[in-house]
Amino acid sequence: MKATIDPTVWDYAKSHNLIIASKDADMHDLSLVFGNPPKVIWIRLGNCSTSQVENLLRRDFDAIKLFSEDKNLSLLALS
Repeated sequence: MKATIDPTVWDYAKSHNLIIASKDADMHDLSLVFGNPPKVIWIRLGNCSTSQVENLLRRDFDAIKLFSEDKNLSLLALS
């Protein structure tokens, strides 16, 4: 959904019980305004490769798992 506008991504994730992983600060803002669902993982790496994003997500797998299980949390920032 790379070229899809944020509200469409948000609504799709919400209706399909998905977590959004994004480098886009707009998703961070939507999470603060609307809460969850959906949950948002905000990737704060700046300009980086897909491999660096993959490494970050793999490195923080345990934190992501705990985040996904906690119904009270809406946003997880990773860097």
